[in-house]
Amino acid sequence: MSNHLINSTRLTQELQKVTSDLHQINSFAGLLRFLVLGFAFLILVIIAWSTSNNYLFWGTSIFAGLLYAFWLICTHDMTHHTLTGWRWFDSIMPRLISWPMLWPYSVYAVLHQLHHGWNGSDLRDPERVQWTWQEYQNSYPLVQWYVLHQWSIDIFLAGGVGLILKTFIHGWRYRKLVSRLPQQIFLDLGGMVLVHGVMLSFAMINGALLRYLLFWLILERVIGIVMQTRDHLEHYGLWKKSETYQLTQLYAARNLQASYFVGWLMGGLNYHAVHHAFPGIPFNNLPEAFQRIQGVLKSHNLPLMKVDDGYCQKTCFLSIHPTLICEGKSSEIREYDQIILTINNVVSN
Repeated sequence: MSNHLINSTRLTQELQKVTSDLHQINSFAGLLRFLVLGFAFLILVIIAWSTSNNYLFWGTSIFAGLLYAFWLICTHDMTHHTLTGWRWFDSIMPRLISWPMLWPYSVYAVLHQLHHGWNGSDLRDPERVQWTWQEYQNSYPLVQWYVLHQWSIDIFLAGGVGLILKTFIHGWRYRKLVSRLPQQIFLDLGGMVLVHGVMLSFAMINGALLRYLLFWLILERVIGIVMQTRDHLEHYGLWKKSETYQLTQLYAARNLQASYFVGWLMGGLNYHAVHHAFPGIPFNNLPEAFQRIQGVLKSHNLPLMKVDDGYCQKTCFLSIHPTLICEGKSSEIREYDQIILTINNVVSN
């Protein structure tokens, strides 16, 4: 056995060892986060629907959408059964809170497992948002223009509707690869029709159809901004296959600086690289796992995981520095200024 293989095996074993005790799920911590966000959202909904003041309706609906977005992020933990550890709860509740927002959780849960297996190494990754150099070159000028402005278009224009359509499209595309996907597609569609059928009937009976449609439009816009931003930040500009699966995940996902409160709202996903390498670690243990993994990387003379600027700062930076996955150079990402210059030259020609 080569020294390289021995070192890779030893590294994997050490990473697993130092994080082995962090997989213990604190059901109370996960349930508390779920209930606090859920009750806060429902209180704002009650206020919005109880007031006759249009300004108060708009304001409370916007804040309700923001809380709903963080509540939906809880469903990410549920795909890994790490929120409460109760499989029945982590299977039923995410669907009940996703279907009112037309979010196809059942399809997403299946695709998310593919994402964890393919991130950084397989371009079929259903959650890949960054384009490759070849995809860009083979696109029409209008599509190339979209790539240059992808962040603002996806976040502010496509929003929640864009994510919903993308998930359904990928679910249908990979239906032959994962045999249970067609069943999940119909489960989500049936659940959405049932939930909105009941709510829509109630709104029509009470003569509140327009307010009902406006309310969900506001929520879709706000939630779309949060979820699209998170979707882009987690991996954009980091696509790279490393020597082992865990190293690929540690270097092909982004960690971000965040306060304790923001980290709690995001379910620890500011330590997204750690989550990708060890998806079984619950959100409240990710900070400790980060420190331990850094220690192992340092002992093996490997690059430490980076911690980028906060959510707003990094979003602003990446949105004006578009990059492409350069397959011709071992999937490495070219320097920001070079890639912008190249793209602009292609567009101008």
